[in-house]
Amino acid sequence: MGEIFKNLGMGFATVGNLQSIVWILVGVCVGILGGAIPGISPSMAVALLLPMTYAMSPTVALIMLMGIYIGANYGGSITAVAINTPGTPSATVTAFDGYPLLKKGRAGEAMGISLWASVFGGVLSIFILMFFSVPLSRAALKFWPSEYFALCIMGLTTVATLGGKNWQKALVTCLFGLLLNTMGLDPTFGIKRFTFGVTKLFDGFEMVPVLIGLFALGEVLSNLEHYDPKATVRHENVDYKMPKFSYYLKLKWSILRAGLIGCLIGIFPGAGGTIASFLAYDVEKRVSKNPEEFGHGAPAGVAAAEASNSGSVGGAMVPMLTLGIPGSSTAAVLLSALMIHNLNPGPQLFTNEPQLVYGLFASMFVANVLMGLVGHFGAKVWVRVGYIKKTILYPLIFAFAILGSFSIKKSMFDVCTCLAFGVIGWIFKKYDYPASPIVLGLVLGKLIEENFVQTMMVTGPMGFVTRPLTVILFLISIAAIAYPIISERIKKKKGAPAKQ
Repeated sequence: MGEIFKNLGMGFATVGNLQSIVWILVGVCVGILGGAIPGISPSMAVALLLPMTYAMSPTVALIMLMGIYIGANYGGSITAVAINTPGTPSATVTAFDGYPLLKKGRAGEAMGISLWASVFGGVLSIFILMFFSVPLSRAALKFWPSEYFALCIMGLTTVATLGGKNWQKALVTCLFGLLLNTMGLDPTFGIKRFTFGVTKLFDGFEMVPVLIGLFALGEVLSNLEHYDPKATVRHENVDYKMPKFSYYLKLKWSILRAGLIGCLIGIFPGAGGTIASFLAYDVEKRVSKNPEEFGHGAPAGVAAAEASNSGSVGGAMVPMLTLGIPGSSTAAVLLSALMIHNLNPGPQLFTNEPQLVYGLFASMFVANVLMGLVGHFGAKVWVRVGYIKKTILYPLIFAFAILGSFSIKKSMFDVCTCLAFGVIGWIFKKYDYPASPIVLGLVLGKLIEENFVQTMMVTGPMGFVTRPLTVILFLISIAAIAYPIISERIKKKKGAPAKQ
């Protein structure tokens, strides 16, 4: 314990100079901007600035890239709250309650929760990273494909929560998302499936154009359907001020739970912040005394989404630094940055380069503090995005949607994908089908298929029942599905005598 604090002090001494702090600040600002622009993911933002680090020292390069990573994970919540357009896939869950809060005139509250939940969730994950990185990475390494499959199935159980009373419709849209993953080349055998002779479909659908179409264009088309140019909109009652610090203490348990979930999920390679935010949101809704508020502007929903999202950053660094296995796509880019500077991740990195490793940990603390300051003063401007005149806002959203979709691969096919899913999102919204389970299906579908096939090839069907952890995860999934059904029936039975 004492040695860890000694090393952390050495880390703060490493980054406690003007040059390092300036580069961390640059990274955070670039990350926030990149995360807020739909189409630029955290991994893309880090990759774009990776060439700049060639001439830098390894420490300065990594702390700047880490600042981008941390800032981008928060930045996605800005447009998610302001215009219901998640800047990053993991910010999708933030939009569930963040945007409804803004529509209720509580814009500052939504922005404040998303910011400080991100900061506290990120700081919590750093403590876990420092104290438990080696044992946690060893535990994650023991996960077999069957465990990953069971974990993804457990993630699918959140569909019931996302759909609320309309869980049947949520199930339909989730299955639609899973079916979308069957288009393209088979990930194991390379067989073409449902490509209809279109070569662009060999890789399936890009996630970002699908997200932008479903949530941004779908919302725009839905609003245009009911748009009255003669109607006057008043915003005098909108509260742009962020709440006082005492307000966030009411959400401390939500932030703590979500931060822990995010960190734990982030440790598992390939899981990432998107799955973590869905699971944390589901857990928070289940333990809430007012679950009916979720999806209609529940502060705890925003806190859970952002705390888990930021918590996954520290978690993703655990296997990357200790085992050389990236826990997310952004961690994979950071891994390449280590390789560029002739640094080999693994247990020996902590022994051979303690100044760099603990300097990286210290930079994560500094980055979260700077993100809090930049976000606090910048949010007073960002919250007003949602109240730009519709005649200006809708064309801007449409233009950014097209630009963001095109920027990924410079492909018009992605633009067409965005437009197509915009129409799908509008139709789903028109008939009250939730679009968010599609994202869950898209995120988990590929992982489910790959790990199912690997388990069947190695152990056969018995692999799903012979490993204790796999069985435990399956039982948790069954319990997660059965609990709301049983509790609903118990409520009905208790209410039945009173109605007679």
